[in-house]
This record gives sequence, structure tokens and C-alpha cells, in this order.
Amino acid sequence: MNEMQERNWIAAAQEGDQEAFAELVRLYEKRVLALTMRMCKNPEVAAEAAQEAFFSAWQGIKFFREESRFSTWLYRLASNACVDLLRREGRHQGHTSLDDEELNLDVPAALPTPQEEAERQELREQIEAGLQTLPPEYRSVLVLREMHQLRYDEIAEALELDVGTVKSRISRGRKRLREFLLESGNFLTPHTSKKTGKEGCK
Repeated sequence: MNEMQERNWIAAAQEGDQEAFAELVRLYEKRVLALTMRMCKNPEVAAEAAQEAFFSAWQGIKFFREESRFSTWLYRLASNACVDLLRREGRHQGHTSLDDEELNLDVPAALPTPQEEAERQELREQIEAGLQTLPPEYRSVLVLREMHQLRYDEIAEALELDVGTVKSRISRGRKRLREFLLESGNFLTPHTSKKTGKEGCK
């Protein structure tokens, strides 16, 4: 699928073509569900959030002006749906995990021994427990940054925030996670991230 085809589907959907919108859903449903699954602990809630996101997209697509990418717009709708559902149902816990490099986890390149694998699994469980303590606004920026690899400006567009707020929330969210891990007995050895170059992308 090329970009022109996507634009054609968007234009047709804006004119009320349900089949064209269905093509957009098929194109993005896995990515949207992956996002909601990482923001919501309950798979049923995640599926409901994804469904609400696409319903909102269908209702609002005629107002979409391509000022941002279509995928970014969908991420915004999905993130908002997750936050709304979590607050509505009193579930402020999320289910996601940051990648090892961003959390300064030293993962050996060779296959781990059973003991090493058990230790890594325990640490990942602690990371998830820590993420569950974060408020939705921190969790959403971390999921988009770490799991979907969005740039700061893309996250800002998706969540309708300024870039400074995005950077601040990511920084505070990571700090809270590190504090949680230290308090739970997991030590993170700080080192310069290999992603430094990407950190500055705008």
C-alpha cells in the first residue's frame, strides 16, 4: 500500500464511502490495538478503546485536513479513548513495558541462562508494576515514545500537547519508574543511551 492509495481512501471516506474507511481500518487496526493493549491492562477494555477510536475516526474523518499524518490522528483518538475508559471504569493501571535500552537494562547479546532469564522476567514484572502506578498522562507518552518509537513532535501532535510538555512527562515518568525499581530492589546502572540521536528529533 502506497501513500497515494491511503490518501484516496481518506478522500473517499470523507465523502461517506464506508468501504474506503474499512480499508483504512484494516490498514491500521493492528497498530491501534497494539497501542490500546499497552495502555490498558484489560484486553477487553483495550479492544473497546480501539473500537471507540475507529468509531470516532469515522464520525470525524470529514474534518480531517491532513495537517498531521492519519496514523498520528488515530493515535490521538486511541489514546483519548484509553484514558476515558480507564477513568470511567476506575482503572488507572496500564499494561506495558519500556524497552530495555531506554531503562538502562544491561541485556546480554548471548542467549541467557535459565537463571538470567528468570531475573530478567522478574525485572520486567517489576517494570510493569511500576508502570501501573503512573497516571494516564505519563503512561500515554511513554507508550508512544518507547513502544511506537514516535518522535517528540509526533507525540505532541497525537496528544495535542506542546513538545516541552511531552519531554517533561517522559522525563518524569522515567524518573518515577527508576525510583520504583530502586525501591523494589532493582538497581539500574545509568549509562548514555544509544538512542541519544533520536531523542533530539523534532
